[in-house]
Amino acid sequence: MKISHYHALLLLASLSCVTGFIRFSTPNLSSIKSGDVQSFTSGTVKDTELLSAGTGISVVDTTESKETIRNKRVYLFNEGDKSMVSLLGGKGANLAQMSTLGLPVPPGFIITTQVCNEFFQYQDFPPGLQAEYTKALRNVEAKIGRKFGDLSNPLFLSVRSGAAASMPGMMDTVLNLGINDEIVEAIIQSSENPRWAYDTYRRFIQMFSDVVMGVDSEHFERELTKLKEEKGVHLDVELSADDLKELVRRFKEINPDLPSDPHVQLEMAIKAVFQSWYNPRAVRYRAYNGIPANSGTAVNIQAMVFGNKNNNCGTGVAFTRNPANGENLFFGEYLVNAQGEDVVAGIRTPGDLENMKEHWPKIYEELVSIRDLLEKEYRDMQDIEFTIEDEILYMLQTRNGKRTAKASVTVAVDMVKEGMLTEQEALLKIKPEMMDFFLFPSIDPHSPKNVIAKGLPASPGAKTGMIVFNPDVRQHIIVLSLDDRSYCLMH
Repeated sequence: MKISHYHALLLLASLSCVTGFIRFSTPNLSSIKSGDVQSFTSGTVKDTELLSAGTGISVVDTTESKETIRNKRVYLFNEGDKSMVSLLGGKGANLAQMSTLGLPVPPGFIITTQVCNEFFQYQDFPPGLQAEYTKALRNVEAKIGRKFGDLSNPLFLSVRSGAAASMPGMMDTVLNLGINDEIVEAIIQSSENPRWAYDTYRRFIQMFSDVVMGVDSEHFERELTKLKEEKGVHLDVELSADDLKELVRRFKEINPDLPSDPHVQLEMAIKAVFQSWYNPRAVRYRAYNGIPANSGTAVNIQAMVFGNKNNNCGTGVAFTRNPANGENLFFGEYLVNAQGEDVVAGIRTPGDLENMKEHWPKIYEELVSIRDLLEKEYRDMQDIEFTIEDEILYMLQTRNGKRTAKASVTVAVDMVKEGMLTEQEALLKIKPEMMDFFLFPSIDPHSPKNVIAKGLPASPGAKTGMIVFNPDVRQHIIVLSLDDRSYCLMH
């Protein structure tokens, strides 16, 4: 197969997505000659044959042995690392890596992606899985000094999906799992903080009912809005403990089937993660991006830390560089006395990280040092999530940050200048399809504009037309052109 130098570069970039990694022993890409690369099959690096006469390319298998994978289905965070993405999923592998680096990560464990396939084979948990994850849970209890389902000193959990490749349609996070009527009263007595207790409970009821049980979240949002109107307040944080207690009562009326047993809650949440693998949005995304249907999703189960206890707590998200233009500046937002998706929900205006310098200077310094460490470790721009509980910082996620085409090039070039990447490595960080974005028509940045909203662009160019938020609806849109005008019909 004859190829040009240009297509050789695109081929090399696409190879970087294959399981394992590619080592370059020859930095001079001009040595690639037509005919050097022959056809190869898709799949893992182990299955790929690359004939590279004169190119100095060698393929290294980084997959674990099949025997190891077959015998272990649950990993504690400190038992994995970032090389185990196909087994632990992206989120799990990165949590494991941060734990290995000694970062402040709440303890937890991961049920592997292979169990997802077993779940669909058995149409239930495979034999022995419950005992395995219960053993891991006992380990987490010992590390954190609290017990799941205990009245006197309860441990709460978060449950998250985590495939090897991030994709839409997977199960949203469930926080505060393990709470019920008896436990909420117990933590009120021990914490002397009823507002936090009821706020935590109402969040759990809404998330679990929606994400795990399929009760539309809009029912809960309507009750929350109604209560705020009754109390004459605009923000959730303005509701009192008694207000939130009443909200819990109303939420339980919406979903009277909410399980009270913490262990039943955990079992249902794990199953919901696996079942979300065949969510229509996820199936479409995998088909479009060529992701194998049998790659599965992992389940990440982690001890909760709380950003919603008081004003010494908070939650935030950040990019180690600006994802819009690639500028080497710490870019992110945080909210005081908040949890989960509050930062991006748009209900309250978050502060940017510059404000944190004044609000929590020591925490900001720690976050900056973690930012630097993670960039050096992953040698790429990172997207991170964090929570602050009683002025103690905890890391909840890191992953390679999504960015615009312009930012992709800027970050790659800057990391070469900073000595973090070689030129060849930087080239492989840029997806070939990103280059197309520079060819799209865009709005002149110097032209006068009437700005109605601001945000990160989902498209690199300028677009006009109908906005459709549902892929099922999109499939049933017919566009008619009459009298030089377009009409959209939906059926």
